[in-house]
Amino acid sequence: MRIIVAGIGEVGTHLASMLAGGVDDIIAIDPDRENLDHLENVADLVTVEGSAASISVLRQAEIEKCDLFIAVAHYEETNIISAILAKKLGAKKVIARVDTNELLQPENQQHFKELGIDSLIYPEKLASQVIIGLLGSIGTVEYVDFSNGQLVLAAMKVEQDMRYLGKTLQDIARIHRGEPYRIVAILRDGFTIIPNGEEMLLQGDMLYVISNKAGIAAWHNLLGAAHVQVNNLMVLGASRIGIRTCLDLEGTVKTIKLIESDREKCEKLAPLFKSTIWVNGDGRDRELLLDEGLEHMDAFVAATGNSETNIMACLMARKAGVRQIIAEVENIDYISLAEGIGIDSVVNKKLITASRIFQFTMGSNISFMRCLTNLDAEVLEYVAAEGAPATRGRIKDLNFPRLTIAGGIIRANEAFIATGETQIQAGDRVVLFTLNPAHDRLDRFFS
Repeated sequence: MRIIVAGIGEVGTHLASMLAGGVDDIIAIDPDRENLDHLENVADLVTVEGSAASISVLRQAEIEKCDLFIAVAHYEETNIISAILAKKLGAKKVIARVDTNELLQPENQQHFKELGIDSLIYPEKLASQVIIGLLGSIGTVEYVDFSNGQLVLAAMKVEQDMRYLGKTLQDIARIHRGEPYRIVAILRDGFTIIPNGEEMLLQGDMLYVISNKAGIAAWHNLLGAAHVQVNNLMVLGASRIGIRTCLDLEGTVKTIKLIESDREKCEKLAPLFKSTIWVNGDGRDRELLLDEGLEHMDAFVAATGNSETNIMACLMARKAGVRQIIAEVENIDYISLAEGIGIDSVVNKKLITASRIFQFTMGSNISFMRCLTNLDAEVLEYVAAEGAPATRGRIKDLNFPRLTIAGGIIRANEAFIATGETQIQAGDRVVLFTLNPAHDRLDRFFS
């Protein structure tokens, strides 16, 4: 497969590096030679210097041979123009990053399809949806839903005061028979364990559980974790993620306070909001946050775009007694650090966006994919085709790739946990957890 990534910023660099590890032919386009040189040092690919909105540059990259063109430059106008040109010049499928929610409306997306753009990606919208999904679930580090929440994958911490500490998964299953869940992995001291019934819960473990929403709530109760109603929310940073989160929560959260240090931005953007309270001030100032009622907040989200600022602000919120804190951390090296010092949940825009785009490089039967923040693992949703090998026997007899687990199945409007005895049917949406991304083999199972 020949893939061109146009725009080697944060998202483009991460995406190109990830793709270069598994796809034969990757070309990166960027007008900044320094960006391309840095990418060449970490990934095996071809680079082309120049603007992707230039026909001559696209022809230099042999756009007519391109299977997938991904435009993720900083400016959405550049992405839209380059994607349209790429399709006209022969690219089979094109994706463009945008920065405006209006463009994602169904009637507007149709206009872009008519221009040849197959899909629009709005990274900040994707990240804000993850933040909103996490709000209220104390102890949930990561939250991924499938088919509008019919099945959910949640990562939950095992803390010192939680119930069932030291008990085996088998013991817990006997006590709570009938709960619809499957633990697909445990992260312990930096190592990933695919658990059996004899595995004990230890302090500091991160459990990856697949269930429905009721099952995830039940696991929260099992672990002694809590669900809090978020009535008062403070968001630090009027970044695109911060703004999108506040806009999408207006009307569902009683009080939202948005702290932003740039006075001009406050004056320009505040009129676009209905109920969000804008506060102009430095979010690193503890006294300011306390004056604005930090200790009375149910949740605190730090989304300034600066990882260090977000981590420090979250620590202040934790010390003030805020029950749930979420940090946007774009520096991947800081993610483990942030979680290790008490931050409930970390959101990384690059990982979320790259996951969404990466599924376009896979078989037509994959309907969803997400790379997990803390694990070198993926969670995927496949649709089983008529006559696919996956439908020809019980799951335990299918010989799935090593370290791949079928966690749950959505059949029509019913979701249930998969067992070794389950037989997949045509049309089933199967949620898979894998530490071994053997995509070609999985594609063959479901095609």
